[in-house]
Amino acid sequence: MKLAVRVKLLPTPEQASALGATLRALNAAANRVSQVAYERGVPREYELRRHTYAELRSRGLGAQSAQHTIKKVRDAYTTLKANINAGNLGPPGSQRRSKAETKPITFRPDAAQPYDDRNLSWHYDAQTVSIWTTAGRLKNVRFACSAGALKMLMEYRQGESDLIECDGAFYLTATCDVPEAEQYEPDAFIGVDLGIANIATASTGYRAAGRGLNRYRRRQLALRAKLQKKGT
Repeated sequence: MKLAVRVKLLPTPEQASALGATLRALNAAANRVSQVAYERGVPREYELRRHTYAELRSRGLGAQSAQHTIKKVRDAYTTLKANINAGNLGPPGSQRRSKAETKPITFRPDAAQPYDDRNLSWHYDAQTVSIWTTAGRLKNVRFACSAGALKMLMEYRQGESDLIECDGAFYLTATCDVPEAEQYEPDAFIGVDLGIANIATASTGYRAAGRGLNRYRRRQLALRAKLQKKGT
């Protein structure tokens, strides 16, 4: 099964500035690709690449970043179409659906951007990453995570990772392909009956009477009898 592991980047001020500028540039490029896709009726990814790849490269994007930007836009339109077909945006003619269908998809300046092993490399022992930015390759960008998350990354990380900015902090969300755990097959069953005199009675003969609870019950019973004798 696939699990997402998020680590927090700990960049220097110069590295943080480069990461922020990169996200803004990539999402501005994604908005441009989205506009072209909308004008051309949302073509397939290969055709969309033919119309936009050269322009993205002229903007200073690396080859892999340009490819991922185009794919991100195409995937966004695929998701939008699926939501429309599922009725998640309302029936035809509804205000929400019309708003989604009559304009290009836009991306926030800090929206997530996918990376792969060609423009992002992990160094687990040092807990650093090397990542492509519009200012060049940033090396030795530190990250922090729990020991369990680091172990999962080392053993199971595969595929893409997403760079995310949230409230001025940067994160990487990596995909880990973890093997399915072996299912436990019980060899026997027991029944449990819940009651009042005995809190629980198992089919094996075990009875959970609750010593403390029984003391409390006897004390309350004696108190009720004492009060009832008053006849008031």
